[in-house]
Amino acid sequence: MSKNIYPLKPKKRTALRLYLGKNYYTLKRYLWWIFGKQKFVKQNNHKLNNTYFYHSTPLLRQLKNVEIYLQYNKIINLKIAVKKLNNVTIKPGETFSYWKLIGKPTKRKGYVDGMVLNSGNFTAKTGGGLCQLSNLIYWMTIHTPLTILERYRHSFDVFPDSNRTQPFGSGATCVYNYRDLIIRNDTNFPFQLKLKVTDKDLVGEWNTNHIPQYKYEVYEKDHKMVAEYWGQYSRHNILCRKKYNLDGIEIDDEYVTENHALMMYQPFITSSIK
Repeated sequence: MSKNIYPLKPKKRTALRLYLGKNYYTLKRYLWWIFGKQKFVKQNNHKLNNTYFYHSTPLLRQLKNVEIYLQYNKIINLKIAVKKLNNVTIKPGETFSYWKLIGKPTKRKGYVDGMVLNSGNFTAKTGGGLCQLSNLIYWMTIHTPLTILERYRHSFDVFPDSNRTQPFGSGATCVYNYRDLIIRNDTNFPFQLKLKVTDKDLVGEWNTNHIPQYKYEVYEKDHKMVAEYWGQYSRHNILCRKKYNLDGIEIDDEYVTENHALMMYQPFITSSIK
C-alpha cells in the first residue's frame, strides 16, 4: 500500500454542486476576459515564414469501446475550430486564450457530438474532440520560448500507452471556458500559429519572423505508478526540457510541469513469451 500527497481520490458531488460550480467558474472567466489586464490577441493575417516547431497527430485512433462515429465527428469539430485559430499571431506582450478565440462550441455554429472525457469515462457532447487541438498547441508551445500561463491535464489516465510517441501528460485538456490554454509572448518577436486538418492528420506549427535561436528537447523524469490506499492506481511524472543553442550545445535544463492522474486500467500487463 502506498499513499501520496496529491488529492486524487474522487470526490462525490451532487448535481446541484456541479451545476453551481460550473456556472461560477464560467462567469468568473468571462469577467476576467472583459476586465483583466491581459492584452489578448485577435485573429489576423500576418505571414511569418520561419518555422520554430512543427508537429502533427493522427485524426483516427484505435480506442477501446469508443464508437468510430465520434472520431469522425471530432474531425468536423476540429475543422471549425482550426478556422478560428489558424494564422493567429501573438505579438510581444500579448496573450493567447484558446477558448476566447474559438468561442463556445454550439450546434448553431456547426459543431456535432464528439468524444468527451468526464470523471474517467467518455461520453458524447457537442464540440467533443477539441482536446486534440489544445494538446497539439501545448506540445508545440513547450518547444518554443513562449510562456504557458495556464494549462490543465485530465485527472484520469483513461487509455493505456498504445503506440504513444510523447511522454505521459504532455497534452492540455480543455473545458469551455474555464479550463483554458493560455499562452503569453514574453519574447521580442511575434509568433504565428499555423494549423490545418489534412485527410489523416491534424497539423500545426509555430512560425516567427526571425531565425530560431534555440531548440528544445522535452522529456519526462520520475515516472511512477502508485497503488493508492483506496484500491486504485495513480500515475505521476515530471516534464522537463533541455535547451540547446544553434551549435547543439545544451545551455539549460528547465522544469516544465508535473502530472498526477488516476489510472482507469490495470498498469501491469503480463504476457507469456514462447
